[in-house]
Amino acid sequence: MQNPLDFTGQVVIVTGRCLSTMPVAHRLPKLPPCPPRFSESILRLNLMAPLNLSQFANRVMQQQSQGGCIINICIISARRPSPGTAACGAAKAGLVNLTQSLAEEWAPKVRMNSVIAGMIQTDQSHLHYGDEEGIARVARTVPLQRLAQPSDIDDTCLYLASDLASYVSSAEVVVHGGGEKPAFLEVATADNATL
Repeated sequence: MQNPLDFTGQVVIVTGRCLSTMPVAHRLPKLPPCPPRFSESILRLNLMAPLNLSQFANRVMQQQSQGGCIINICIISARRPSPGTAACGAAKAGLVNLTQSLAEEWAPKVRMNSVIAGMIQTDQSHLHYGDEEGIARVARTVPLQRLAQPSDIDDTCLYLASDLASYVSSAEVVVHGGGEKPAFLEVATADNATL
């Protein structure tokens, strides 16, 4: 790995890995609360580490004539409840706010944006959604009828890092296929044809 003190980049993409206390919260019995150290480690990984890395990158970018761009990867749990991953959702919500605050502080040299990812199909999707049929059922709850692919997030980051987004800063770009259908739609008895 390159010595971080030799960093001279224009783009930094920061991501953290959330840890879940329960893979599928709605199907598991209530578990005892996580130890405080576990929750603290989630906050360190998903909020403090991106802050520290962003501060380091900003010091370099402020000295460059062309400045730079920092993109923080967040998850949809930053915007909605997420049983079983509350600490992660709270950390990512903090990261969205941090991104917007630092975008104001570090402009005009450094642009900062958040990419808020919805449900993504990965090699670990089965841990959250079950077998292939479970994954397909979950995908049908998204208006675009599929889960995101990692390349969907990649493409969004490429746009934000490009000159096409030179006037985009402090933005939250939500990549979630149109969101998730509200739960009440599955149980509502009103005739949708009259709405």
